[in-house]
Amino acid sequence: MNRKTLTLVAVVLVVAGLFMMSSLFIVDQTQIALVLQFGQPRRIIRAPGLAIKRPFLENVIYYENRLLDFEPPPEEVIVSDQKRLVVDTYTRYRITDPLLFYQTVSTEAAVRARLNAIVNGSLRRVLGNVTLSALLSHQRADIMHQIRDEVAAQGKSFGINVVDVRIRRADLPEANSQAIFARMKSEREQQAAQYRAEGEEAKQGIRANADRERTVILAEAQRDGQKVRGDGDAQSIKIYADAFGQDKDFFAFYRSMEAYRKALNGRTTSFVLSPDSGFFRFFEKGDGATTNPASPGTAAGSK
Repeated sequence: MNRKTLTLVAVVLVVAGLFMMSSLFIVDQTQIALVLQFGQPRRIIRAPGLAIKRPFLENVIYYENRLLDFEPPPEEVIVSDQKRLVVDTYTRYRITDPLLFYQTVSTEAAVRARLNAIVNGSLRRVLGNVTLSALLSHQRADIMHQIRDEVAAQGKSFGINVVDVRIRRADLPEANSQAIFARMKSEREQQAAQYRAEGEEAKQGIRANADRERTVILAEAQRDGQKVRGDGDAQSIKIYADAFGQDKDFFAFYRSMEAYRKALNGRTTSFVLSPDSGFFRFFEKGDGATTNPASPGTAAGSK
């Protein structure tokens, strides 16, 4: 009897536990709970904490209460000046009406697919009316606000609030970018070649002017040098002439001594001359007296 009672109590406790587990649920502070009964919405629970539902009759669907991000794949768009752009965007939104959200799209994956179409359509409509220069200027913020307003207006029908839509990157397609880069490179190379040619021309002009000035300066310097040298030589000859003209014998003697010094300064110098040669006439007399150049020879016994 006691064993049956214990078994019954245990069964009652297990059933009560199952009922409690199926009737109690927790709502996190980052979530919104939507309570359904046989697929029909009954109530929305926004406050975090412990909540109660009918066991086995109601079920709970949780939705994020935080700001959500959506990053669609880049899209190719044609702007008003017929330029093709690859535009990369991102969208931030929040679920504000869980009941409408459940009735229209039900899941976050479904709303992302709908947002992808909405954002792409808004991008094409808005960017189709602006130029590339406007998109790359300070008008870009106004363009993004316009896109955000259009997407937010359509997002309200899904129970979401689109907070922001931003253009992360707007570039030319790869093929166009390569062609533009090649053209820019060619233009820069042509400009560099022009600068080099102008620099070479200026260099040649400067060098020619410098060479001409150098030639003129050297010619004038040589002219002045020759003039000064000629004046110096003239003065030197005059001084020598005046000096040696005072004593012709001394001049002859001096010239002979210079000739002896220059001719006899080598160790291996050899002369083949007759004894009565006029070259050694100052060696014929002990007192250094000279003889007539026309008859330079004297007696063989002279020193």
